[in-house]
Amino acid sequence: MLSKYLKNNIRFLDEVSSWENSIKVAADPLLTKGNITTEYIQDMIDNVKMNGPYIVIVPGIAMPHAKNEGGVIETGISLLKLKRPVLFPEDKEVSLLIVLAAEDSVGHLDLISDLSSILIDEEVMSKFKSSDNEEEIIELMEMVE
Repeated sequence: MLSKYLKNNIRFLDEVSSWENSIKVAADPLLTKGNITTEYIQDMIDNVKMNGPYIVIVPGIAMPHAKNEGGVIETGISLLKLKRPVLFPEDKEVSLLIVLAAEDSVGHLDLISDLSSILIDEEVMSKFKSSDNEEEIIELMEMVE
């Protein structure tokens, strides 16, 4: 399921100017395709401002998301990989952002569950972190699905 959502939603950049900008850039493919609104992007940023960097789920990886209050039109996932990490609050360095946009909480939990299976496999994570193109990332996702 993840590989289907990620097709054409993966971006690679050297760096971004701020953690807020990293969320905007990471979410842009979903905004462009009409999966989400600009309000959803702001909700994800506000989440971090209010609750701290809880979205940094493992060192180096953040999973921006927010409650769907009308900002998610269609479930989707996008990914941003940075060569140079961006600093989130509490000095948490992040070089990989996986934006989750789910229409409902059930879809949200399904996506998190699928991503968790990737994150707990050290070999898969190592390959994931060293991937430098969309095809490699999609192939890895398909392997674990």
